[in-house]
Amino acid sequence: MTLAQKPKTREILYVGTYTQKGEGIYVYEFDRTNFSYKELQVLTNKNSPSFLEFHPNKQFLYSANEDNNTISSYKIDPVTAKLTSLNEKSSVGKGPCHVSVDPKGRFIYVSNYGSGLLAVYRLNKDGSIGELADSIQDKGTGSQKPHMHSVIPSADGKFIYASDLGIDKIMVYLVDPKTGKLTPGSVPYANVKAGDGPRHFAIHPNGNFGYSACELKSVVNSFQIIKNSGALVPLERVGMVPDDFAGKTYAADIHFSPDGKFLYASNRGHESIVVYSVDAKTGKLTTAGYPETHGKHPRNFLVDEKGELVYVTNRDNDNLVFFERNSETGLLTYTKKEISIPTPVCVKQLFLK
Repeated sequence: MTLAQKPKTREILYVGTYTQKGEGIYVYEFDRTNFSYKELQVLTNKNSPSFLEFHPNKQFLYSANEDNNTISSYKIDPVTAKLTSLNEKSSVGKGPCHVSVDPKGRFIYVSNYGSGLLAVYRLNKDGSIGELADSIQDKGTGSQKPHMHSVIPSADGKFIYASDLGIDKIMVYLVDPKTGKLTPGSVPYANVKAGDGPRHFAIHPNGNFGYSACELKSVVNSFQIIKNSGALVPLERVGMVPDDFAGKTYAADIHFSPDGKFLYASNRGHESIVVYSVDAKTGKLTTAGYPETHGKHPRNFLVDEKGELVYVTNRDNDNLVFFERNSETGLLTYTKKEISIPTPVCVKQLFLK
């Protein structure tokens, strides 16, 4: 009997957690052929490194640490996949809940939910977080307090889309490629219906359309993107749960399939991932189904870059659940496979050669 050759690539999963129960960032090697996994590391960070994001070169990872108002950088070992801490910086505001990285690796964007502040830091060549480049404090009106929830860059890095749940606006900023300074776009923001609460934003792979998962009303607001200005032109507003669902539910995350044919968004309360088919010419959505998440309070989820699987973090059931994805229908099939992790809220995937 000859020994089977080792696969050329290894799949690594990085999971961010809330540390009232969790320990920090959990690192696993995952085998999709049989859904087995091996824990490689638990990087201790007791400040709730909830949201994670890679540098585009996949050599570094960043976390938003909600409990002490900081962001952290880590080096990824190219052989072991383990993390080593590089440095930590103030998030500038309160309650950082999201980080994103400029597609060219120049800047990191920090969303402070608690104070409604957006911060921009330069990134150093060694992956560490450099000097503060800019910060913008959103202003509320009356009972509306600002709650910055996410920043999503355009594929070319020229624009960012900053979703403020508290003031029902998605801000459009032009990014100075040298300094990281932000300038409001020629159309500086798009409004959503009062009380929708824009949380996360996804841009279609063709760059022509943007979609906002709105937490408070569990709807997706879609927009045409005007390429030269980055402006958002409203298209439609689509529900995320069945019309006959009467319970409370809150939208969380939103992502495309790699081919752009399907859009997915998570519901906390309905405990589902809504699946939409997408018309790439018009941007219009058609609801395809509401697969259950097999866990409570699904937060961030991941559509596998190969398009074969979807990974869902269920915060209140302490599990990361694996689903197979039908590339023709977009629908998900429960595999009955999961990893037990205390209060997981974010999962990221890395293939190591």
